[in-house]
Amino acid sequence: MTHFVKQVLSGVALAVAAAVAASPALAADRIKVGISMKVLNAPYFAAAMESAKARAKELGEEVIVADAQGKMGKQISDVEDLVTRGIKVLIIDPADPKGLVNAVNAATAAGVKVVVIDSTLDPKANYLTLVQSSNRENGALVGKWVVDTMGDKPLKIALISGEKGNPVGKERRDGVLEGIMEAQLARTGKVNVQVVGQGWGNWSDEGGLKAMEDLLVANKDINMVLGENDSMVLGARRAIESANRQGITLVAAADGQKEALALIKQGKYGATALNDPALVARTAVDIGVKAALGQAVNVPKISYTPSAVINKSNVDTYYNPKAIF
Repeated sequence: MTHFVKQVLSGVALAVAAAVAASPALAADRIKVGISMKVLNAPYFAAAMESAKARAKELGEEVIVADAQGKMGKQISDVEDLVTRGIKVLIIDPADPKGLVNAVNAATAAGVKVVVIDSTLDPKANYLTLVQSSNRENGALVGKWVVDTMGDKPLKIALISGEKGNPVGKERRDGVLEGIMEAQLARTGKVNVQVVGQGWGNWSDEGGLKAMEDLLVANKDINMVLGENDSMVLGARRAIESANRQGITLVAAADGQKEALALIKQGKYGATALNDPALVARTAVDIGVKAALGQAVNVPKISYTPSAVINKSNVDTYYNPKAIF
């Protein structure tokens, strides 16, 4: 986590973290923290898992981790198994917004304090809070950067999305596209943006590569790639280089992956938005442990981490080559 992020952590998350760290009960009451990840095939998810583990261990707690490998049925079984093994806190990145509702409700009914991270879960589910970055706020910032950078140029966007039906992906693309349109309206009084094609990259570098290869064949006038995370855009960049296509600006709706930030420093990648997995995961653990200790946790249904667009002008504030992610 960067020095900047530590400084900007505020409000609910800061208060919860301070209370947990100061609590004398932490030393006396060792509790089990279960971490259920929907997948670990991209650096973001691996970093979130490692950060959640590290924070729980810092607090002196026992940690059990489960990887659903992208399968909703396995994640349901994982959650049931974690509850059987006596966890008191569940940190979960759900594979499906509706499919995990019953499993989460069963965990809560068993006395487990559930905190959702990153992916959206149906708000009808009984959990403490969802910790994530604000896709709307990040999208507005990224959209403004795009228009400030590309000016009045008509935008021909190749959109690379994570997976069909994923609500977080939709929020991310909608956030950036809305941000672009609002910025264009403010600048010129009209909108000049076209999504020339959409590919599905399954959130991974390799998926982004394959999706971009198809988009490049089908569209000759692309001047911008918008990906719903950095991993897919990094893959898209490799496809663009292999095809020797020029003049394409690379933009991600979220994450701040260190490989993307390194390219931003070099002027080879336009911008991304801050979605720090370490901050998300550590905040979630703090909230869950505090609740498991019987301390009052007054949090909204969604707890947002700070928003920012990362570009060449500020990338040094965020870039850490030694970070997991």
